[in-house]
Amino acid sequence: MKVGVLALQGAVSEHLEVVESLGATGRAVRFTEDLDDLHGLIIPGGESTTLEKLVRRFDLDTKLQERIDAGMAVWGTCAGMILISQEVVNGIPGQTGLGHVPMAVKRNAFGRQVDSCEVDVDIPAIGAEPFPAVFIRAPIVERFLSPDVEELARHQDTLVAVRYGPFLATSFHPELTGDRRLHSYFLDMSR
Repeated sequence: MKVGVLALQGAVSEHLEVVESLGATGRAVRFTEDLDDLHGLIIPGGESTTLEKLVRRFDLDTKLQERIDAGMAVWGTCAGMILISQEVVNGIPGQTGLGHVPMAVKRNAFGRQVDSCEVDVDIPAIGAEPFPAVFIRAPIVERFLSPDVEELARHQDTLVAVRYGPFLATSFHPELTGDRRLHSYFLDMSR
């Protein structure tokens, strides 16, 4: 099992450590050829407008689509959630998302950096115990653009985790906790 982490911004090493602790081979993805033969790709947090510009500038979006068409799973966390969405509600001019998951996402819905928090969130798909979700300038899913998007979790009545076929999207940072259940769930999706 080979899982990549988009290594343009964000908590790349933290995701790679968790992936490797679960027995998969991790790979930092910086170039199109780094996507070859991956079973899954994690797009970590960071600054969503910068991530989108870099992904497009380096043609990673084209190669990413090829790999998705070949069956690769993708997980977007925080800014990664924004990047894989079909609609960015409050994006800067020209920010569209890559259009993979039919949902409308609102950037920075949890406020500024000082409003960051860690709260327990119920995610029945990974077990009965609440998950310690770390929200840092986090987005939320405002609405689904297709009935095929599956709700996985809410926090204070806002959508914070969804699944759509081979796509997983979380508005929080699971790599910053000691809980490996979401990474394990993603590895199962990637098999």
